[in-house]
Amino acid sequence: MVYTPPNSDERDAEVNLRLAEKDPESPTMEKYDPDLSKSEEPTETPASRNVRFLIWTILNVTSTVGIVFTNKSIMSDPSFKNRQVSLACYHFFITGAALWIASTRFFGVFVAKQVGLTQMTPIAAAMAIQVVLQNLSLANSSVMFHQLARLLLTPAVALLNYILFRIKTPRAALMPLVLLCSGVGVVTYYDSLPSADNGSTTSTQGVIFALTAVCASSIYTVWIGQYHKRFELSSMQLLLNQAPISAFLLLCAIPWTETTPAVSAVPTSMWSMVLLSGLLACMVNLSQFYIVDAAGAVSGAVIGQLKTCIIVGLGWAWNNHAVPRQSVMGIFIALTGMSI
Repeated sequence: MVYTPPNSDERDAEVNLRLAEKDPESPTMEKYDPDLSKSEEPTETPASRNVRFLIWTILNVTSTVGIVFTNKSIMSDPSFKNRQVSLACYHFFITGAALWIASTRFFGVFVAKQVGLTQMTPIAAAMAIQVVLQNLSLANSSVMFHQLARLLLTPAVALLNYILFRIKTPRAALMPLVLLCSGVGVVTYYDSLPSADNGSTTSTQGVIFALTAVCASSIYTVWIGQYHKRFELSSMQLLLNQAPISAFLLLCAIPWTETTPAVSAVPTSMWSMVLLSGLLACMVNLSQFYIVDAAGAVSGAVIGQLKTCIIVGLGWAWNNHAVPRQSVMGIFIALTGMSI
């Protein structure tokens, strides 16, 4: 239940009303207007806030799960198999446009705050690199392994914080982190073994891309905290500064890293998937910021755990061959460690 304490205006109105009842000739009687006080009270009730939070949570879970499988379908198509940079650039462009619209006076979701190009370029480049590596990991791995590998971000950030800032991880968290890493290691080994019928589900390249993506994401995550403190930016303000720069950097890299597919060879259904991917990316970013702002990082982490379980479960069903028992055991070990 979300509870908001009464504000100072409401308390002053109650005091004036009581004084007026005791002394009808008091000047406070002229200052207090019951109808005016009621009109100034917030109309949103705790119940309506909870309903809105539930709606945003459902949108966040649905869009996060949807974008993973949508991107996997896009990158499974021969025309888009090697278009990870273009896909990331497209997502950054759509996200930046959506955040700019949300910051306008008409919507007023947040107030934009501009930071210099020189200061924002390093973190924007880190953001672009880690997203491209994630796309490469997804293109060369199974959905199940890709999502489980992302769990390594937690121990990686803990290790990086210790190396850079000497921030120690509590002893009670060390064993769960060991379980988490062990479970991911088991899944990595058995999911990358060649299968008799379909070959390797996760290629060696997929494992390399997944691990390098975790390293890049850990650096980016640590930088986010530093930029929040240094420039006093909210998550939306920071992303609005980053997204256009990241899109521009990737746009410059496209001619050197990719070849343009023949438009006539791409089916219409695939272009629809690309459009859906952009819309889902916007929903993921906007809903995630609302959840963290409304309920805090702990609730965001719990919802993230739910999304991981759903994606891993659907990825399990997505596989067109039997999952080894050892991989199943590794999945449960990793999720148990993350939950603890």
